[in-house]
Amino acid sequence: MTPNFTLAELTHTNHRTLDNTPNDAETANLQRLAEFLEQVKEVLGGKPIMVNSAFRSKAVNDSVGSKDTSQHRLGCAADIRVPGMTPDAVVRAVIAAGLPVDQIIREFDAWTHLSVTNTPDGTPRRQALIIDKAGTRPFA
Repeated sequence: MTPNFTLAELTHTNHRTLDNTPNDAETANLQRLAEFLEQVKEVLGGKPIMVNSAFRSKAVNDSVGSKDTSQHRLGCAADIRVPGMTPDAVVRAVIAAGLPVDQIIREFDAWTHLSVTNTPDGTPRRQALIIDKAGTRPFA
């Protein structure tokens, strides 16, 4: 898809018995997501970005207990880890760079959720949140 992000990486799942093949619209969204992740990589000084999860078919999404409204279902979101950086540092760098992020979420202080808009012509919400045992709140 891009120099550093493949379709296989963005559709990988540990649920090997479940189909996780995106349709054409989801693949187009994954292309936009991969291009966005390239921008994030550049902002982070070229550090490696490890994708924990990106596209999730309904079956995969249900198996991990996520909501049907998750942007992962559309191919618009990725959960990432960046070796040598805390999720807070990733969030702060992306916000400081002014990238057109739809949502950026520090989740459980273990990974960073990033998303692009659900449609190519959408306006990014630039929503920054924290999700952990205490609930959901604005990133501060």
